[in-house]
Amino acid sequence: MATSTPRPLRADARRNRDAILRAARAVFDTEGIFASIDGIACAAGVGNATLYRNFPTRNDLLAAVIEDSIGDLLAESEALERAMTADDALHEWLFRLAWQLRIWNDLPTCIATSIEDTTSPVQDVATRLTNRTRDFLHRARDEGSASGSVAADELFELITAVSWAIDRFGDDQERARRRVGLATAGVFTSALP
Repeated sequence: MATSTPRPLRADARRNRDAILRAARAVFDTEGIFASIDGIACAAGVGNATLYRNFPTRNDLLAAVIEDSIGDLLAESEALERAMTADDALHEWLFRLAWQLRIWNDLPTCIATSIEDTTSPVQDVATRLTNRTRDFLHRARDEGSASGSVAADELFELITAVSWAIDRFGDDQERARRRVGLATAGVFTSALP
């Protein structure tokens, strides 16, 4: 039995989809993830029907926008793994993860609710980030710098909560790094970084 591959989008459909994603990112940056969908369609220069044809729900749109932002984070994580000790790489991954998740008002709440919701399109993003956290945690544990009593899903949930605090308290990078270090001190067998 032959499998069918999805047809590529027509040029105008691709332009509309790209415009929606750009507009959504800009609107989410300024208004948070619960911004008006009508406002996003207007900012993209498309009608609501076009937006909903591409992204049937807010979470479908959010998942597509998040996918863009975490792609770079996941690519950077490979460089961390190669260039740093396991302990330093885990510290740096946790900071970068918290810093990335804090970018949109209410994104940590959306990530947190998607963890248990198998129907959420955001769950795939949360799963991929949890799995990457697991990779760093296991490597640090194998080298003796991380506690064996901490599970990766718990650590990811903690970082999601810390990212909310980073956003709410308006942390700069230095303060955010300190907050992540304090929150995750129990993960490590060594002192705070």
